[in-house]
Amino acid sequence: MIPSAIYYIISAVLVLGVLVGISMMSKVKTARAGNTLSAVCTALAILVVLYDCQVLTAWQAWLGIAIGLVLGVIGAYKVKMIQMPQAVALLNGFGGLASSLVAILTIQQAADDKFAVYVGAVALLVGWVTFTGSLVAAGKLHKLLPQKPVVWKAHSLIVAVTLIATLAAIVFIPDCMWLISLLSAFFGVAFAIRVGGADMPITISLLNSLSGVAGGIAGIAVGDPLLVAIGGIVGASGLLLTRIMCKAMNRSLVSILIGSAPKKASKPERKEETKEEPAEQTEEKKEEITVEDILSSAKKVIIVPGYGMALAQAQSNVKALADKLESNGAEVKFAIHPVAGRMPGHMNVLLCEVDVPYDKLYEMDAINGEFAECDVAIIVGANDVINPAANTAEGTPIYGMPVLNVADAKNVIICNYDTKPGYAGVPNPLYESEDTVMMLGDAKETVSALTLAASGKKAEAPKEEEAEQLSVGDILSSAKKVIIVPGYGMALAQAQSNVKALADKLESNGAEVKFAIHPVAGRMPGHMNVLLCEVDVPYDKLYEMDAINGEFAECDVAIIVGANDVINPAANTAEGTPIYGMPVLNVADAKNVIICNYDTKPGYAGVPNPLYESEDTVMMLGDAKETVAELTASV
Repeated sequence: MIPSAIYYIISAVLVLGVLVGISMMSKVKTARAGNTLSAVCTALAILVVLYDCQVLTAWQAWLGIAIGLVLGVIGAYKVKMIQMPQAVALLNGFGGLASSLVAILTIQQAADDKFAVYVGAVALLVGWVTFTGSLVAAGKLHKLLPQKPVVWKAHSLIVAVTLIATLAAIVFIPDCMWLISLLSAFFGVAFAIRVGGADMPITISLLNSLSGVAGGIAGIAVGDPLLVAIGGIVGASGLLLTRIMCKAMNRSLVSILIGSAPKKASKPERKEETKEEPAEQTEEKKEEITVEDILSSAKKVIIVPGYGMALAQAQSNVKALADKLESNGAEVKFAIHPVAGRMPGHMNVLLCEVDVPYDKLYEMDAINGEFAECDVAIIVGANDVINPAANTAEGTPIYGMPVLNVADAKNVIICNYDTKPGYAGVPNPLYESEDTVMMLGDAKETVSALTLAASGKKAEAPKEEEAEQLSVGDILSSAKKVIIVPGYGMALAQAQSNVKALADKLESNGAEVKFAIHPVAGRMPGHMNVLLCEVDVPYDKLYEMDAINGEFAECDVAIIVGANDVINPAANTAEGTPIYGMPVLNVADAKNVIICNYDTKPGYAGVPNPLYESEDTVMMLGDAKETVAELTASV
């Protein structure tokens, strides 16, 4: 056991190290070093506590540390950046669960110490609320649960009764751990389930604070000042961050936790135009000033990323656009709103992942005054955080909320999926502004179109004339040799019956139809064979890769249903990628290719598929059941 004086000195040094680390994390350049310092000090604190409690030699403790270390390392490498918010939520939950376990042991072993029992019961309450609340938050962020607020009948009454019952149990029967745990766990679910997905940055901050509070209370229960101090730091920092996030959204923490759903706002009235310029002249002006003109002449550009960029995984495309603009001589900065994304710092993490320099990321207060001077503001998947209605639309959820002053820019280009209002339900007047160009659709595609425009090329998709001349119906009706390639997307959509119907229709028109099966298509060996045989596709029409690869060059059309990596010709050229050198089906050799995939995102390997942009490819995006049915109807 460590002497008290030495223990306190060591504890003070470690706590100071954690505080210094947190301070370093407030600056982008020193954030990594600060995170490392705090992590090392926390790890040393664990070892110090184990030694002081004389359990450093217990094999169970080392086994637990080893398991946690392995899971942590695997998770750190496996979790994608887009999944970071839910990963953080889970980590908060595990912190609460750990505190609950400490509380349970304390209550069991200190039955005669009333103070320790009561404090342990409080730690049990906070720990379970943190754990179950974090699980719900992670489920919402991972779309396992509805992202919209889930409100039960008499929800507020249920929450209030549960909290009162839990507190009563702590006061009158603090040693009844199962009852306190059950009520606390239910309370965590009840309060988190009615928080909407867009409020998750605040919820995660609060849960982070609660995990620290639970640890600090558990430290009081076991009489360990080091655990109290570290838990207090985490709790305080999380609470400060929660307050900052609430201020940034102009919403109270109570309104978020009670699940007050944002009200739909009516479209704000626009001021009457005072300009005497005729309508014809305005239209002519719009035609004269194109996206290419705006980007090629821009000297100062501000890019505003939002959650839509994260959903589309378009950060690499945004980086490519920024690089192209800079190569044209423009100064490019990124404006980060405090609540953009689904956790604090979400946009910073995604942009730094693709090597956007730290010094180009500016917080709202630091860059808001520069919009009036910039030539163009480019919005990628953001809405509420740039909505100027926040300054005028009284009575709406965003009224008074600080927003980025995008409306002050000389030109605005918005790359959003659609023109629907954001989470707050308030229409955005920027969408109808004369100075705004709307680029609707998947952010990867629209941002790529902007990059082309910055290169002096047309942003519109080419080959419209050619697509009209050669339709899907023309291709299929004249096809004499067809190869169908099924993939995991077919399995997900349960579209094998539709694929069989398409094959039958093609054969009735006189075409020869074969199925090309890649060895690793699906999630187990023979997955595609099983699904196709289930709908009575004859065995002799199923061909393994080696047996059919030479026939693609002779076939009139190859139809892909939910496959990606196994048909990606980049496997032959993209050195250093996971699929380089992997044998793939020679779909690229076919005269025509029709791809029925859900979207144009890369496959599991993360390698973009050049077939998607080939002149000989027709993309049929969406649910495979519907797109394959469309093909059948067109034959």
